[in-house]
Amino acid sequence: MSEFVLPDLGEGLQEAEIVTWHVNMGDQVVTDQPLVSVETDKAVVEIPSPRAGRITRLFAASGEIVKVGAPLVAFDAAAAADQGGIVGEIEATGEIVAEAPTAEGPAAAAAVKATPAMRALARHLGVDLAVISPSGPDGAVTKSDVERAAKVLADAGPLEPVRGVRRAMALRMAQANAEVASATVVDDADIDAWPAKEDVTIRLIRALMAGCEAEPSLNAWYDSRASGRRIHGVIDLGIAVDTKDGLFVPVLRNIGGRDSADIRSGVDRMKVDIKERTVPPEELRGATITLSNFGTIAGRYATPIVVPPQVAILSAGRIAARVVAVDGEPAVRRTLPLSLTFDHRAVSGGEASRFLAAAMADLELPD
Repeated sequence: MSEFVLPDLGEGLQEAEIVTWHVNMGDQVVTDQPLVSVETDKAVVEIPSPRAGRITRLFAASGEIVKVGAPLVAFDAAAAADQGGIVGEIEATGEIVAEAPTAEGPAAAAAVKATPAMRALARHLGVDLAVISPSGPDGAVTKSDVERAAKVLADAGPLEPVRGVRRAMALRMAQANAEVASATVVDDADIDAWPAKEDVTIRLIRALMAGCEAEPSLNAWYDSRASGRRIHGVIDLGIAVDTKDGLFVPVLRNIGGRDSADIRSGVDRMKVDIKERTVPPEELRGATITLSNFGTIAGRYATPIVVPPQVAILSAGRIAARVVAVDGEPAVRRTLPLSLTFDHRAVSGGEASRFLAAAMADLELPD
């Protein structure tokens, strides 16, 4: 028997969820025949068979999470003898790597002050001691604390596992929050001179390009281990797209070398691909800077999370008519709120402010 393991599907994610098996145990398959669809890095990816042969075992069921390097399927030994190297196979080391404990994990629960009786009661009622706010002497958990937490959990309903897109989003956001030294600058662009049917997305992309031209250091990646940054000569723009399944960030390549019509066509194609969940995995990787237009929903300013190795994300709030001072007199003008969050390890406040000023100056042009 020869095993085929889950290959590295990119972007540092170490696991994937089994969505659909396209084969059954005992099936005879050919090279490159679809074996399974998995969800990782916010996309459903189809994994082909690395060889021809008969499937003797499926190691995971639909809905299960599989680690990179863990076995997916087994082929019969006879077929394996006629094959060379296995595409996507990772050498097994036999070493088991323990995951770091989280705030909700066993290490956090063990640090809680609770008697053996209270710990037993919590286990019986299905309560994690780490989520309890102790009210006893010296911060000890009491019986009423455990029972109150049990009631809150019962009223809240069953735990819903975070899977697929949301799981990828959760992992990315946790990593970013732990690593990046975030800072945010905000301001309002006066867009009262815009035509009535201006393409807001295209104007924002153009403004972001103007910001990158003024301060190229925000179109960069930061290497935490080497304590250095790489400034990119090409802008590969990640565009945050909200869906019911979670956040997608597809990438528009080399926006500086494309005209407005071409960029609009690319944005429209992205929307279709995301809606149909057919966006290629490579189009979700390698952004050098990100744009988020959350104002199409609600909100004026924000402090969005910078996802490493990127160092900046520009966000646009809700466009509205607001009273502002014009030549010292109050006037009603259409304004576009902007929030620029940056990684202060790689970008100074002056650099971020100059980027934002350049973006605003471009947005305030009539066309």
